[in-house]
Amino acid sequence: MAYCSLEAARDAGCTGSDAEVAAWITAARERIDAYTQQCFEPTDLAVVADVGAGGLVILPRRVRAVTSVMPVLEADDGPSIPSSAYRVTSSAVLGQVDAVHLAWGGWDDLVAGAESYNGGWLGLWERWGAEQVKVVGSFGYDAVPLLVQQACALLAADLQSRAQPSDADAAADSSLQVDDEGNNVAIEDTDDGASSGVVSPSASTGSTQVDALLAGYLNRGHSLIGGV
Repeated sequence: MAYCSLEAARDAGCTGSDAEVAAWITAARERIDAYTQQCFEPTDLAVVADVGAGGLVILPRRVRAVTSVMPVLEADDGPSIPSSAYRVTSSAVLGQVDAVHLAWGGWDDLVAGAESYNGGWLGLWERWGAEQVKVVGSFGYDAVPLLVQQACALLAADLQSRAQPSDADAAADSSLQVDDEGNNVAIEDTDDGASSGVVSPSASTGSTQVDALLAGYLNRGHSLIGGV
C-alpha cells in the first residue's frame, strides 16, 4: 500500500507516467520508514525486545494484536507462552504505551514449570534466564496519518527533482534514462536478491520540510525488527 495517492504526489510536483510516479512514491515510503522506524499500515512483524523491570517489554512499533510471545534463549527461541501469561497495551489507546506486560505475579498449574508451587511465571522465566522475548503479531497504524500522506507526496516530488539530471549530465552519461520532460526515471531496483525486511534507521529523509512533518512519529528504539 502506498502512503499517498498518485494525485497527491502530482499535486506536490511529481511528474511522469503513473508507473514513474508510483516508483517515486515507493522510494519516498522507504525513506519515511527508515527515518521514523514506524509502520504506517498494518504489518505482520516479529519483534525482539528486552525484558525490563517487573516484566515490562516495551515494543518499538504501535501494536495492533499479538499472536505469540516466547523467550529468546541462547540456542533457539523458547516455547510460546499462553496469553494468560501476559497482557498487551497499545498506544492506539490514549495514555497507553506499546508493550507486553509479563505476568510476574501469576501462575498456571497446567504449564510445567509455571505452577503456583514452583514460582509461577516469574520462576519459570528466571530458570530460562531469558533477557529478551520475541513478540509476533500485527503492528502499525490502522490507516496512514494525514501528515504522513502529505510528507510522502512532498518527498516523492523532492526525490524526483533531486534526481533530475542537467542537460550536461545527460549528454555526458548516455545510460541515464530520461522522459520527454527531462526527468530521470531510472530508479528500478536491479537486485534480484530477497529483501531482509529490515529497514536501517536514517538521520533524515533528506528534506527538512518532510522531517518536520514526521517529527511526531519518530521512534528511536533499539529493538530488532524482522518481517515474518
